[in-house]
Amino acid sequence: MKLEEEIFKTYTLNKNKLISYGFIKEKENYKYSKKIINNTFQINIIIDKNGKVEGKIYDLDAEYEYTNFRIKDITGAFALKIKEEYQNVLKEIRDNCFEKKYFIFNQTNRITESIINKYHVNPEFLWVKNPNFGVFRNPKSEKWFGIIMNIDKSKIIPKQKGEIEILNIKLDDITYLKQKGIYPAYHMNKKSWVSIILDDKIPDEEIMKLVNISYELSNLKDEWIIPANPKYFDVITYIESLPIFSWKQPKNIKLEDTVYIYLGAPYSAILYKCKVIELDLYNEPKKPIMNLELIQKYDPKKYPFIKLKEYGLNSVRSPRRIPNKLSKILNE
Repeated sequence: MKLEEEIFKTYTLNKNKLISYGFIKEKENYKYSKKIINNTFQINIIIDKNGKVEGKIYDLDAEYEYTNFRIKDITGAFALKIKEEYQNVLKEIRDNCFEKKYFIFNQTNRITESIINKYHVNPEFLWVKNPNFGVFRNPKSEKWFGIIMNIDKSKIIPKQKGEIEILNIKLDDITYLKQKGIYPAYHMNKKSWVSIILDDKIPDEEIMKLVNISYELSNLKDEWIIPANPKYFDVITYIESLPIFSWKQPKNIKLEDTVYIYLGAPYSAILYKCKVIELDLYNEPKKPIMNLELIQKYDPKKYPFIKLKEYGLNSVRSPRRIPNKLSKILNE
């Protein structure tokens, strides 16, 4: 990618600011010049009507175009200095005559504005190494319901190249993959997430319908399964003697999440369904506990381990989230 494309790719031109900055209009283009390196070199910038920026540098003493600063992996001190001067000029023009966009491509920015207006959330840019990756988070549950990434097209469609932007969303039915323009999710769980290339091949309205599904799924509280060993602790008496009881608090659990308590042998089954009603209660420093409210008691024959395994739960050694397939059975 050229220097100009990299610096201006998430910005849009405000033509009204060019003349006051120092640009001269010639037909449909705007031109600007600046001398650098003690007036021995001159930068010439042209911006066309669509906001595309082109630039050249001339050695005024030798009267020729200087291009060494564009060499890939340059190491020469002078060429690096010229490149730095040129970048500074471009960034100054960008900051004074352009307006920041969230993302690169038009559909991406339209979808972003639609999400902001509908759900009242702005994208969060969380990664230094990927500064253009934006996350949309549900403010109620703090779960992600959308992620925009700029990647090479080959990561989605083999043998095709070029920078694209994709929207990753979570869907309740993976048959959406049969729809043209929707692909197995890049860099996420392909069992529940998909990637949409934002290249205007799928209308904004259709994409927003899918975004809404993802948002509604992110509204759901998490469901957890927590093991207990009746050989070392009388779990049944403890839980059934109190309407509200305390338990060691797993990481990332939230208020009103559902907790299923699984008892090991001789039961090897889920016996209780509970709701988290209080968090971060400390009996020892840095060892939080939570309070649970008992919602339902099950017969050990209803959800034995052999049945749980059929729905994606292969072991219950520590607290973990309930797999989607198992969640549907537990909530029937």
